[in-house]
Amino acid sequence: MERKIKGLYLADVKRDYKGKTYHSYLLRRSYREGKKVKQKTLANISLLPLDTIEIIKQSLKGDTFVPTSGIEITRSRSSGHVEAVRGCLNDLGLSDIIHPEPGRKRDLAEAMIVARVLRPQTKLSTTRWWHTTTLPEIMGVEDASEDELYSAMDWLLSRQSGIEARLARRHLGNGSLVAYDISSSYYEGQACTLAQFGYNRDKKKGKKQIVYGLMTDSSGRPLSVQVYPGARKDHQTVEDQIHKLKDRFGIEHFVLAGDRGMLTQGKIDKLKEAGGIDWVTALRSSSIKKLVEEKSLQLSLFDRMDLAEITSPLYPGERLIVCKNPYLALERAETRNDLLSATQKKLDEIAKRVASGRLKEEAGIGQAVGKVANKYKMAKHFSFDIKKGRFSYQRNIKSIAAEAALDGFYVLRSSVSRERWPADKVVSSYKSLSAAEKAFRTLKGVDLKIRPIHHRLEDRVRAHIFLCMLAYYVEWHLRKAWAPLLFDDQFPGEHQGGSPVLPALRSGDALAKAAAKKLADGTAVHSFQTLLSELSGIVKNDAFIPSIKEIPPFSLTTSPNKTQARAFELLGIILEKRKSRHKKCSETV
Repeated sequence: MERKIKGLYLADVKRDYKGKTYHSYLLRRSYREGKKVKQKTLANISLLPLDTIEIIKQSLKGDTFVPTSGIEITRSRSSGHVEAVRGCLNDLGLSDIIHPEPGRKRDLAEAMIVARVLRPQTKLSTTRWWHTTTLPEIMGVEDASEDELYSAMDWLLSRQSGIEARLARRHLGNGSLVAYDISSSYYEGQACTLAQFGYNRDKKKGKKQIVYGLMTDSSGRPLSVQVYPGARKDHQTVEDQIHKLKDRFGIEHFVLAGDRGMLTQGKIDKLKEAGGIDWVTALRSSSIKKLVEEKSLQLSLFDRMDLAEITSPLYPGERLIVCKNPYLALERAETRNDLLSATQKKLDEIAKRVASGRLKEEAGIGQAVGKVANKYKMAKHFSFDIKKGRFSYQRNIKSIAAEAALDGFYVLRSSVSRERWPADKVVSSYKSLSAAEKAFRTLKGVDLKIRPIHHRLEDRVRAHIFLCMLAYYVEWHLRKAWAPLLFDDQFPGEHQGGSPVLPALRSGDALAKAAAKKLADGTAVHSFQTLLSELSGIVKNDAFIPSIKEIPPFSLTTSPNKTQARAFELLGIILEKRKSRHKKCSETV
């Protein structure tokens, strides 16, 4: 029973009759007669709807209720996606990694990291966009200007070395596998001295570029990034990474995984000199041919197997793991046939020009043939007969067959002992480079948009790319937490036939999500970006009641739907510190 010494109150009187409990809701007034407290029933409101009874009950306790038409909303800001990304950043302890002491620069740096995950754009656009969200008030940067963001970037860059060292200590240890790869992004403008012409991975003709090397752990988690001039070659960056790992990060022994263009023989010799470093890389096709020629590699063995370990006097003291992937063999054969056909079509056009007399001189014919044959790098597979006023060609069957014999083969070389890593471990470790490649796609593509780069100062370019790396660090963990809601494979399966050479099988869960586009509960499967968009539907509204001036302005926040609530719940599970906070949010939002 509800009891109040003074005033009106609502009593819930319970009565049991024949095994059932009946409720009577009585409006009563309490009063005193001498030293006694008495109650008087004023009305029985039991026949009213329960919702109405609850409103009366709360009103008697002092709450004020007004019709929704009496509320005016003055401003609305997206909030859910900000809460999610900021919560992940906090639970990862990234604030302390950036700087152990709170401060304006740290707040601005964190705000830029969160904004980069949510909507990558220029700093000026960022300061305008983020006021459509709760980000500036949550992170205390409501009055931040574009110049302040640039100043915070400079401050963040000055701390890059220490931040990366702390990340490395968290995720690497002695004997860890470290994946390292290089990429580049095109540059808009001419002012930055880092921007130079080089091997353009973006296929942007006539554009200068910036080169950067990314270091990850074996899972693809980003740990360090370093910016280089656009003309820098891949192998010219390796020594910097060795110095970083050994001297700055204090890791005495590690295994470096790098591609064949990076870990050249010269660089491997330097790794040996440095000591404490093992490596995993792959041989170039020309080196594989030499293994066949000196009979260290017998291709006929792979009619019955797809992986074997061999030795060769060409690589003393090293392990060579030979792999044959039938899917890769088919892909290379189809690509070669397409390129041969495309080259032959161009050569036929030259032959028609010669036959019609439009192209007569031997030098002119040779020049035209060279341009066509080298366009698709197929000149090695053709033989040509060029004379004045005459031209013919034919495919070099022997050359094509020799190359086809190696289709699907790749050879890994490693210094890691058999006792530490069996052959299949060497293969799977080299494949970890694919995680670094995925990181580059995220950094450069629609998610974080490193490119195009507009900054004019060298250090601003470096700070921009470092900021993108930290944003990807947060995004990497968000993707892991949200895997059940995304098309991402939450439970990657075994390799086909149990062989690490063959592609990994997608789990039944991932295949079901891809086929149905829905989860088991009927809600939609999301990409990372569409899930962020879904979370942005949680909106904070500033409101007031014009007719009741006694009530100050207040905020109303959208209640989360099933998908949004699940996204926060998953962050609470993966990031334990946030579990109780999410429970409170779900009760009050």
